[in-house]
Amino acid sequence: MKLGSIASGSSGNCTFIGTEKACILVDVGIAKKRVEAGLKAYDVSPDEIDGIFLTHEHSDHINGLGVFLRAHETPVYATQETIDQVLFGGKIGKVDESLFHPILPDHPMVIKDLKIDAFSISHDAANPVAYRFDLCDGSKSCAVATDMGCFNDYTITHLKKLDGILLEANHDVNMLQVGPYPYSLKQRILGDRGHLSNESSGRLLNEILHDQIKKVYLGHLSEHNNMDELAFETVKYEITSGDSPYKGSDFDIEVARRDQTLALVNL
Repeated sequence: MKLGSIASGSSGNCTFIGTEKACILVDVGIAKKRVEAGLKAYDVSPDEIDGIFLTHEHSDHINGLGVFLRAHETPVYATQETIDQVLFGGKIGKVDESLFHPILPDHPMVIKDLKIDAFSISHDAANPVAYRFDLCDGSKSCAVATDMGCFNDYTITHLKKLDGILLEANHDVNMLQVGPYPYSLKQRILGDRGHLSNESSGRLLNEILHDQIKKVYLGHLSEHNNMDELAFETVKYEITSGDSPYKGSDFDIEVARRDQTLALVNL
């Protein structure tokens, strides 16, 4: 199993998961040319993609979807509420509606050698989900979990025993509070249906880290309310100072970039 971040940030998101038989994208929130360039870096043709799994309908997750689908007729999977927002909300232009397939949280599906499990998250969208991916033989697993205002035992259960994860570390609370955003937007981001802060991301990692995890990407960083080094150091501090037996330096942690495709990681 391979995990790669083509782009991750408040301005656009696209993640790649690959196995010996399957190729998957999570979200297409960047331009088609950037998606194609990222896949080329992974030696993958866009026409090899078996499915695009949407987390929700916000623009930074679907901005490039319409153009991509008009060039590459790829199946799209999302909750019915997300599909309705994408197709009928004037967000992506005219596309072949037959490409869209509804999924249900906690009802896993299989594509080739990959089991995909959508699970509900707390965010101000129609019916948002995060995704866990497991090889059908149970040997490897990874997850993409962003756009969560909070987490609970249900979230933790779905993120246990992973080999890799792309996890939201959206903002530094102090930067957000003193930053340029209007008060209502600050409250939205800080609320239970907003985004995980650096501190919350570290606390969630404390609940799911284990000896065999190979890669942690910190994703969906805010362009205005966070910095790469700040997210990295804050999350490491939360791990080191938390109740788990681990230190932040025990794991391969990397900030996923909004403007850079990162190398594929073999899990």
